[in-house]
Amino acid sequence: MKARLALLAAAAILLVAAKPPMRFQPDPSSVIAAEIAFNRLAQEKGQWTAFRETAADDAVMFVPQKVLAQDWLRKQADPPASVSWSPSIVYVSCDGNLAASTGNWKRPDGSVGYFTTIWRRDKKGRWRWIMDHGDALATAREAPEFLTGKVATCKRGARPDSPPAPGGKPGKGDAPPPDESLVWRADVAADNSRRVTVKMWIGETYETVIDDEVKAGS
Repeated sequence: MKARLALLAAAAILLVAAKPPMRFQPDPSSVIAAEIAFNRLAQEKGQWTAFRETAADDAVMFVPQKVLAQDWLRKQADPPASVSWSPSIVYVSCDGNLAASTGNWKRPDGSVGYFTTIWRRDKKGRWRWIMDHGDALATAREAPEFLTGKVATCKRGARPDSPPAPGGKPGKGDAPPPDESLVWRADVAADNSRRVTVKMWIGETYETVIDDEVKAGS
């Protein structure tokens, strides 16, 4: 009996070890929900607290120089009142593991601007942001009547114009490599001006869906 139980336990361990990475449907509504929860957390617990609690360990932001977000955030005290924001449109990769959202923000003093956030699912399936940036505007962008979500076309095989996906090769036990149906990059100049672009595969080519340029000193 004991031998049988030992064999069953060993088999269970092997099944757990061989369990494939979780796969998710490309669901824009889940990203919108993550953005809404992120904003609510900022209003209830504090701006930088919310950023810390939702950022991936390798997340980056711009202050205006590019910094590792968690290193910078742990030194910041929450302001008396948080900026508030709302996404306007969300783009999701074919495999449902990467997303980009962009929309408007407003500070307590009435000043306005826009943001773009890149989200990635962690090993537990939770959305964590890996890049956040934005800029002030003289006038807020027109907000859509309804939030919009778009899903990239599944990308099959290598393409001549395939841009390299960010990040390195996956290690043992890591999630599958990015499917490259949604790619992004942040180019930062010596004067800390930057350009953030997001491209989505639409079947035969990439379409640029987000193209943000921030001048030096912003």
